[in-house]
Amino acid sequence: QLWHSCLVMWIFDLPRALSPVGRLHQQHTTIPVWFDYVIIVHMKNLLKFFFSYLRARTEVKTRTSWNAPIVWELMFNPDLYDRRHQEAKTTVALTVFAVGRYLDAYLNTFLTSAEKHFMVGLPVTFYVFTDQPEKVPNITLAPLRHLNVIKVERYSRRQDISMMRMKTVLDIIEKELRHNFNYVFCLDEDQELKRRLGSEALGESVAVLHVYYYKLPKTQFTYDRNPKCKAYMTEGDYYYHAAVFGGSCDAVKALVDYCYLSTMEDKLNDVEALWHDESHLNKYFWLNRPMPTVIVEQCDHNIFDKFYTKKLTFMFSVATQKVNM
Repeated sequence: QLWHSCLVMWIFDLPRALSPVGRLHQQHTTIPVWFDYVIIVHMKNLLKFFFSYLRARTEVKTRTSWNAPIVWELMFNPDLYDRRHQEAKTTVALTVFAVGRYLDAYLNTFLTSAEKHFMVGLPVTFYVFTDQPEKVPNITLAPLRHLNVIKVERYSRRQDISMMRMKTVLDIIEKELRHNFNYVFCLDEDQELKRRLGSEALGESVAVLHVYYYKLPKTQFTYDRNPKCKAYMTEGDYYYHAAVFGGSCDAVKALVDYCYLSTMEDKLNDVEALWHDESHLNKYFWLNRPMPTVIVEQCDHNIFDKFYTKKLTFMFSVATQKVNM
């Protein structure tokens, strides 16, 4: 810590030594001393801001095998991100599907927590897709935040539900979202945000590491191993969770289009992916290799817990980079 202390002392003294005010003081002018201290206080604030980016997170991985940075919570300045996006007038859409019993069981908790923690301070529109619009809870929203309810058909088979979800998101992006929003996020309804999921998570394409598989060896990742399936994988970098994904409208459109067409082709061939849309999502992010910029720990859930409880835990932004299989 010696170098840190010396640097702080040197920079704190620098304004007085080098500034016109400091030199005038040395010449015994009548300029008030408090004016010099204004400069020093300002420099102190700049130092505090600078050293906030040097915080270490030794208990977690901070760089991928392909040398892309992984920035966890406490390693970024949330106010800086918020201010930049507010000045840029960034707008965000959040889509969620709540069909059948899932609406009664989870939607109120999800919407309440999302309103409290999702992109707070930014214009956000929640798009709820459900087969029972009249049962969607009426939650209190902050200014510039809105709720749109859209009726969809109810399906019983998981493969059909996955196809409907991807096709619906694909259509709404093309018809509405890409004209009105900078970013779109797609979240599962059976989860609760416990902490901030803010503008630091905004990126071209956003994926989530699955909490259960984070510390497991890759041999235990449950990729689809059926060579006849479009989601077939023999290797990968991480195991991604389909409970949260997002990014720019174009990036999310490309992702859901890939998953929808792959699921359609599997259905025509009488094949079903092991984990449905999640299997196809993992294949997509393997072909379009992640370049992380931000990771956000969202819940009180510990990533090293032995058993997995479905909650949003951490996230990172990714950019598409083609990889040969």
